Amino acid sequence: MRKLRSISHALITKVVVFLIAIVCLIGIAKVIINLEFNEIHLSSINQDNYFESRAFADESYSLIASVAQLIGKYKSEEHILSGKTLTKEEIREIEDNLYDEFLYSHSYDSNLSEVENKRIYQEKYADDITSKKDEHMQEQVRAYYRLLSTLEEYEGIVFYASDGEHVFSNSKLSKKEQFESFGAYILFEDYQQKLYPNEVKESRYLDYFTQDVEKLNPQTDVIYVAFKDSYLQQKMSEWEKDKELAKRFLNAFIVFLAGFILSFIYLILVIGRTSFKDKEIHFHVIDKLYNDLNIVIVVCLIAMWVAMIVEVLHDMYMLLTVPIFSIALLLILSLVKHIKNRSFFQHTLIYQILKKVFLSVKNVFDNGSMAVKIVLLVIGYPLVVAATFFVFPVTMGLAAWFAMRKVKSFNRIKEGVEQIKDGDLHHRIEVDGKGEFSQLAANINSITDGLKKSVDSEIKSERLKTELITNVSHDIRTPLTSIITYVDLLKIENDPDMIAEYVDVLDQKSKRLKLLTDDLFEAAKASSGSMPVQLERIDIVSLLTQGVGEMGEKIEASSLDFKLAYPKEKVYMKADGKLLWRAIENLFSNIFKYALPASRVYIDVEDLGNEILVTFKNISAYELNISVDELMERFKRGDESRSSQGSGLGLSIAESLVHIQHGKFIVQVDGDLFKAIIYLPKFPNE
Repeated sequence: MRKLRSISHALITKVVVFLIAIVCLIGIAKVIINLEFNEIHLSSINQDNYFESRAFADESYSLIASVAQLIGKYKSEEHILSGKTLTKEEIREIEDNLYDEFLYSHSYDSNLSEVENKRIYQEKYADDITSKKDEHMQEQVRAYYRLLSTLEEYEGIVFYASDGEHVFSNSKLSKKEQFESFGAYILFEDYQQKLYPNEVKESRYLDYFTQDVEKLNPQTDVIYVAFKDSYLQQKMSEWEKDKELAKRFLNAFIVFLAGFILSFIYLILVIGRTSFKDKEIHFHVIDKLYNDLNIVIVVCLIAMWVAMIVEVLHDMYMLLTVPIFSIALLLILSLVKHIKNRSFFQHTLIYQILKKVFLSVKNVFDNGSMAVKIVLLVIGYPLVVAATFFVFPVTMGLAAWFAMRKVKSFNRIKEGVEQIKDGDLHHRIEVDGKGEFSQLAANINSITDGLKKSVDSEIKSERLKTELITNVSHDIRTPLTSIITYVDLLKIENDPDMIAEYVDVLDQKSKRLKLLTDDLFEAAKASSGSMPVQLERIDIVSLLTQGVGEMGEKIEASSLDFKLAYPKEKVYMKADGKLLWRAIENLFSNIFKYALPASRVYIDVEDLGNEILVTFKNISAYELNISVDELMERFKRGDESRSSQGSGLGLSIAESLVHIQHGKFIVQVDGDLFKAIIYLPKFPNE
């Protein structure tokens, strides 16, 4: 079963069935062309007698119609030239055509009345009217002689026609009894018609014989037509042969039609898919052609094929049929693909043009200026009204609905602005769509968000200032209190050993106080942005390597193992060397103070294309039970016990120093893993 499924959708199977469909189409076309060119009628298959056939009707009708026209209209050359053959309708048509020429010529004077213009026309075109009548009569004379020449070609049919004055005949026979002696005849005389044999009366084509005879004068006009036995025998034999051919052609047509229907149904089922379970339609280059253009091409190909076969190349139709039918069937199958994919209308040129026009107008209304929209409304609305004149109330209703929507949006924005003006910064204005009002509402919401952020930032700044003052007061007051206490002790102490001990404590506390004040000054200066910055090309790897080397003693004392990873190629960043080293030095200091002893410290340098990334990673000796934001706050230390000797300003200073060099400083905490990340612009290659 799987093998059968794979064969059913195989490319070779599709090609073979496609060729079968083309062969069947060519077979159908060949049958139709042979029937038409050989003048074989399929209706003869159901007829048992030649006299009931279309062939007999065509032969009889052609002769009777010609004879009826001779005695009913033309009669003779003198009769034609007398003008009696011109009907009122023909004369009126000639006059109307000439009057139209008069209207478009310079002879027509708009200042004159219609009656005066007609009088001028009759005077000017009188000779032209006579000339046109003469030309028309001469054409009828030529038609009269063409009919006579045609009647002379009927050798197996004997006829006699007369209007009581003029006689047309191709034999010496003139009596009705003489014509009744033939094996088949058709007689029209004195309101009566006589047809023999009786099968002629039963023919479905009887109107062929009588429609022209009914226009004659039955009191004076007679038509006798008889068929010679030799002529009938020949025609009956030809009719029998044509009947057999018609049967063969019909059988061939049925076979070819059934083959085409089956192959076409198969192609419809498998086209565009690789299996019956395949839900996706696979398109090819030919399927990119728009469907409406596809239909036009198919119609043009078929019309061209029919025209060339009928008018030009009916003997070489096979050379044209194969390529034309192949292309047409491929295009039809492409249409089938789009129908199966439900993209028939979407993949038309008209749809795409209308869609682009709609999207262009929509884009203008969504994002364009108000002036452009007004121009579009002023020009476009009358055009829409004119195009939809018969549904004008619907157009007015849509316009009113659109205007009401815009008014509601405006009122919603107006009410929202009033609430925000009254201090409700949490209020949001909701307007649907993408027009001017929705954009205005979004901008007002953005302003509200900005105000909220500004207020929140100001509140946070005030809180930080309060905390800063509190923390600074606490940190500075502690060593300062110790200094004052030991100075008082020195005043009353006489023991040299104790004095030396007090002096040593004073030295430590004064250095501690100096460190705090220096860090505080540097943090304030860095955050203020007033620190001078000189950006230059910095070899970050050399800077880090040199820094690790200079801190060898501290590294040995801390038992930390520094791991430096960097690219093989030289990488340079755009930074201020002194400020960058101060930030890195703060990070080193932070590592020495808070890293777990005898652990590893990783320093990674990465080239990100436009930026250089430097990452410091270490394991904290203390449990990091505070957030990243709190770590970045001034005077915060990771241990929160404030028992270490740091100022708590290291990370904050590093962030400020990196920021003024147009970089980014990020701190991440993952359990006990502490990460400090620096992004700085890469120095462009020379």
